Amino acid sequence: MRIILGAVSLASAIILTTTSCNQSPPLPNRAAKEVPTRYGPEFWEDWGDGYAEVSTYQLVMPRYGEAREGESILIFVSETMSERQRVKADPGRNPKADEFPVMKLNWLKNFQTGIYDYSEMTSSFLGLGPKAGRPAGMLAKTSFSRQEWCGHMFAQALYDASKVRISGSSYFDGDSDLGQTLPFQAEGLSEDALPFWVRGMAGPVLQPGESKSVPFLTSLRSSRDAHQPMAWSRINLTRSLTVQKLESGAGEFEVETFSAQLANNKGFVYFVEKDAPHRIIRWQFTSGEAAELVASDRVKYWELNMPGGVEALRSLGLEPRAPRFSPEE
Repeated sequence: MRIILGAVSLASAIILTTTSCNQSPPLPNRAAKEVPTRYGPEFWEDWGDGYAEVSTYQLVMPRYGEAREGESILIFVSETMSERQRVKADPGRNPKADEFPVMKLNWLKNFQTGIYDYSEMTSSFLGLGPKAGRPAGMLAKTSFSRQEWCGHMFAQALYDASKVRISGSSYFDGDSDLGQTLPFQAEGLSEDALPFWVRGMAGPVLQPGESKSVPFLTSLRSSRDAHQPMAWSRINLTRSLTVQKLESGAGEFEVETFSAQLANNKGFVYFVEKDAPHRIIRWQFTSGEAAELVASDRVKYWELNMPGGVEALRSLGLEPRAPRFSPEE
């Protein structure tokens, strides 16, 4: 895969049309529909079947001044959450009044840095119905963890109707004990919610060619990288007027471009499949992070944890973890 590295302008990222020589099996065909703006029958036709959408990406991640190659995995799946516990609600264990539907996104990133590797995951839970004063389409919870040879960290944000409660702990000086409460801003969008926004699952809904400025909350990951508290600012969101063709290791797609630009020139660009289910085909950030889709499938991955499950892994363009010790001579 050829991905343009380093900090780039959003304009140059929008016209990016690199191609890949990696060829994966064709993705499943899906009927074209409008981006869902409400969680009605059409939305649940796609997301109420009990399957998760698992997509794999070739990743470039800047770390310690170098571009690191790795892989990223996006797992979107609907599930039922307990409001009281802010965890997945097991059947029959919670009062029905305590439960509400969410879209969960597990976003994994793995990459090597010299002798040691990094493993990261952000879990975000988007409410698919109103609950406890939160409107549909608002985050209920995010959590972030990172493990690497120097140490590990964990942070979470719980979203209430009027505030965001942040907590966590870390090995690193200055981040050892995290505790913060922020007011929630009307029409606010979290950086952790951007993948939902570009797929039409979270507002604001933009028409082609439209832009809008909204309050913007730093992600858990960005906050930890900067060793700064999470904070509100403003961001300018834009949906492209036109559609372009884009090739990746998964094939050729017609895509729309969704960009998010901060006043400090930090920005995010997502290239999103025009037709349903509006998968993310590529992303490119001014930080230098970039990724391109390799394969995508809908599977019940939690049922594939026995030895035979590795074949499903290969269908997603990944190989099982190889033994890391050298064989004895």
